Amino acid sequence: MSVDASGLSGERHQLERSGTAERVAAILRQYITDGVFAPGERLSEPVISAALGVSRNTLRESFQLLAHERLAVHELNRGVFVRQVTAADIEDLYVVRRATECGALRRAAELSTVDLSAVERALRDGRAAAETGDWPAVGTASIHFHQALADLAGSERISATMRQVLAETRLFFVLAEDTREFYEPFLDCHERILACLRRGRFAAAEAALDRYLRDAEARLLDLSS
Repeated sequence: MSVDASGLSGERHQLERSGTAERVAAILRQYITDGVFAPGERLSEPVISAALGVSRNTLRESFQLLAHERLAVHELNRGVFVRQVTAADIEDLYVVRRATECGALRRAAELSTVDLSAVERALRDGRAAAETGDWPAVGTASIHFHQALADLAGSERISATMRQVLAETRLFFVLAEDTREFYEPFLDCHERILACLRRGRFAAAEAALDRYLRDAEARLLDLSS
């Protein structure tokens, strides 16, 4: 199965005339993060290069960047595919998520002010998607929620790390088969974390986040077994 690249032509404005492999990789990374490109799907060179209006060489460079980030794999004589993950990947990535996200909240607690608007917006988007039964969109909103938490640290390096980590995290969601049972509990956990942040209780928010991440890891490991 090859990916549906029909929406990529709308992303050309991000590249401008000086489009680079890094910008192409950023677009493809976001498509993986949002679940548009799913694990196991082939990233067709001719289709994607035509949609984005970039050369094959530029696209190949972007594929190399995604492979370095463990988001794509090259299979000899077959092409480049969105990576599929293992139980070991899940365990290791959640170690990184706990260190990065919880660390971001500890850093945010040191700042004089924090802007919670992106966190609140992601939660609203998740609630709205749940009301219509669009569970994949709830998953996407959850990804945005956790990126917004990391962004509270005010560190571009932390934010960039989370963008890569969350793109990898989205690869795991294929295990859940887009079910309400998997996604709905995210929303209540997000509510508790946000409620703590609104009251300035960063330590409590961090504790709630740690519990959430450990529970999510356990559920994904169970689904992968």
